[in-house]
Amino acid sequence: MSVLPDLLPITPFTRPVRGEVTLPGSKSLTNRALLLAALCEQPVTLTGALFSEDTEIMAEALRRLGFTVIANEAGKTLVVSNQRQGFGSQLSVDLFVGLAGTAARFLTALCAAAPRGIYRLDGVRQMRKRPMKALINALRALGADIRCTGEDGFFPIEIHARGLLGGPVSIDASESSQMLSALFLVAPLAQSSVEISLTGGVRWPFVQMTARLMEDFGQPPVARRKGDVFFIVPGVRYAKHGGTHAIESDATAASYFLALPLVAGGEMALPGLKEPGKGLQGDTAFIDVMQRAGLAVTTLDRGSGLNARLAQGSPRRGLTQDFSNFSDTFLTLAAIAPLLDGPTRITGIAHTRKQETDRVAGMARELKKLGQDVVEEQDALTITPRPLLAGQTIETYGDHRFAMSFGILGCHDLLQNGRSWLTIKDPACCAKTFPHFFELLESLRLKSLQPAN
Repeated sequence: MSVLPDLLPITPFTRPVRGEVTLPGSKSLTNRALLLAALCEQPVTLTGALFSEDTEIMAEALRRLGFTVIANEAGKTLVVSNQRQGFGSQLSVDLFVGLAGTAARFLTALCAAAPRGIYRLDGVRQMRKRPMKALINALRALGADIRCTGEDGFFPIEIHARGLLGGPVSIDASESSQMLSALFLVAPLAQSSVEISLTGGVRWPFVQMTARLMEDFGQPPVARRKGDVFFIVPGVRYAKHGGTHAIESDATAASYFLALPLVAGGEMALPGLKEPGKGLQGDTAFIDVMQRAGLAVTTLDRGSGLNARLAQGSPRRGLTQDFSNFSDTFLTLAAIAPLLDGPTRITGIAHTRKQETDRVAGMARELKKLGQDVVEEQDALTITPRPLLAGQTIETYGDHRFAMSFGILGCHDLLQNGRSWLTIKDPACCAKTFPHFFELLESLRLKSLQPAN
């Protein structure tokens, strides 16, 4: 990957987009599969895996914990094994998770479930503000000895592992579904059955993703009783039949390229992207949102994947959407809202104020900088298009999704002369989940300028 400048002017598309994008593997699935593969007795090969900062943090943490992870970035494979040393073989380990919330929650649960050892986990300053308390308290209720060495309920933490006892536990995962997913992943390692009572709402698609992936790795279905009470039995070992697991293309990363035809016109082929309800990722629901905004989506003739296009003269419509179940994609819609006809109202996003940054406030701030009429509420944004202001620099707050979302908006030829009108600050933050994003975007622009075959 080429080195990106601190300030990246986005060169607009002057011709409709046309081309094909090979999407990276799903971050959510790669990190879950890494953990589950590590707990299998036999080696597991993950194909189509994502290689990014977040997944490297998870892979390196597993190595430090005594597992073997062999990476082949060119082949997009990760081979995971616990045969050489095994879980709990390292008795004193320091783990650094950066700003990776998935790794932070899953590794906390994994270390708490270890039979022995002392594990110290920390991240960057911003990670120390991200919600952890509900998970920490739930693991303590299951018998874990977790000591917060700073503010209680937040990183940094020190775990004196002795395994999990099991039994009843309650958790409020409304701030992050990853906390409930973390409990699910390690519950089969407990000494006795684990009965998890959910208090408060949760983003179900990500929890369902976790449960279905656990089944793919040999666990019986998670039993749901009396509404939001889940029962997980111990003693069933994780195992992957055939020793290989394929990672789906990232549906969240796809959101940017689904939005691109609405910004620049033309069409995009996205091989490997599954239709809503066909795969493990709830973020495919964004496909339906884009269709309501004016995108035409069809299946590819040559196999799995989708084609997205904006027909000439097709209206681009503002809309109202609850993003509570697939909120990682709300920034994509918000960023292109200035180009849609009529207001766009986005709800169900209060929990994103505690993600990499306060995404609600940050999005409102950057859109106002661009001259837009934005009404910010605790759980919602209403964006009414106004003439876009040129010459603005978008602050990304170290958040990859700000950089990519506004990168797509910058592809709009606002000045009608192909000159950049929008600059992205710290574009390299995309390395968290999509290191080659801006290179790929520029390659699509250059391809659009070439004569059609």
